[in-house]
Parts: sequence; structure tokens; C-alpha cells
Amino acid sequence: MSEPDRADAPVRRLRAAVRRLADQTRGRPRTGLTHHDADDVTGTAGTDDAAGIDPLPLQRALDRAGARVVVIGQVAGIMHGSEELTGDLDLLWDGDHAQAGLLAAAFNQASAQLTNDDGTPVPCDPEAFRLLKVLFRTATASGDCCTPALPWGNLPVTDFLGRCDMASAGDFTIRYLCRRDLILMRQATGRAKDLRRASELLSLPSLG
Repeated sequence: MSEPDRADAPVRRLRAAVRRLADQTRGRPRTGLTHHDADDVTGTAGTDDAAGIDPLPLQRALDRAGARVVVIGQVAGIMHGSEELTGDLDLLWDGDHAQAGLLAAAFNQASAQLTNDDGTPVPCDPEAFRLLKVLFRTATASGDCCTPALPWGNLPVTDFLGRCDMASAGDFTIRYLCRRDLILMRQATGRAKDLRRASELLSLPSLG
């Protein structure tokens, strides 16, 4: 595989997953369940948030704003070759207040609605990103935007940010957790779906 092909292969896998999920959710009856209602076995692909999900527009806005944000969760898993689909987008950033305005600008460009961890709406401004975690919803993706200040146990998530992988999406770049660190995060979380997905990632060859 050539270097350009290797650089954009993770994005091709993500685009293919978005198409697969669109096919699976087309015409599916609504249940009223969001990704926060997902069970610990099936995951968020069975919720209403899976319909129409496409993480790429928000990723483009974040990259163009200069926000240093890393994709975690199953979107990162898909970029590494996981076959399981997902209905949400989980993000990690370093919590540096100097970055807060850049994140706010990107989420505003995506017309995001933000809430705190209790579900209370918060304005989409730099102050919102002083929270340890902010929940977001855009027209094409919903999920959590987290910082290392959350209780991650013994996981060195700040180190994870510094050694993330990067993939080219043409006119923008996506940063996503490297496979080793994603496996560690899955194993530490310990839910049935996380352990299953960690095992899948361990079984995959190096795909570039």
C-alpha cells in the first residue's frame, strides 16, 4: 500500500461504515432512545442517534478551527478496522483553556447543541469547554467531548493524546486514538461491548 493510500485508509473504512449504517437504519422505526440509553452489550448502533450519523462534518470543522481533538470510542475502532457499527462520536481533548475558544468556534459552525453531564443545556461558548465533559448534538453526530480531568482510573490519557494516529480525509485531518491505547481504554472500561471490541482489535492485522 502506498503512503497516500495508507494515510487515508482509516477514513475510507469510516465512510464505508457510515454507508452501511445508513442502509441498516433506513426506514427503521424510531424508539426514542439516544446513545445515552444504549445497553452495555449491543451499543449505540441500535439507538435513534445511529440514523443519519456521519462524524466527518464535525471532524472537518474541528480540524479547520485548529482544535486538537482526538477521536476515541468505536469511531476510532472502525478507523482501525473494527466491523462493529456505532451511533455516537466520542472525543478527547487536553482541556487546555487556550483551546476552548477553538472548540466553541467549531461546534458553533456545526450548529451544535451542548449540555453538561446532567443534561442541562449550556451555551456553545468557551466557558462550556471548561467542563470536564460536555455532551453535544449536531445534525450529523452526537456524543461526548471529554478531558483528561475525568476519572480515568490509571489510564494515562494525556499520553494517549500525544501519541494518537492521524488520517487524511482529503482537505482535513482526523486524529484518533492509536490501537494499543484504544484497547487499553476498552479493557479498563470493562463493559461487555468494550471487552468484545478489544478482543476484535487484538485479533486484527496491522492495517495502516
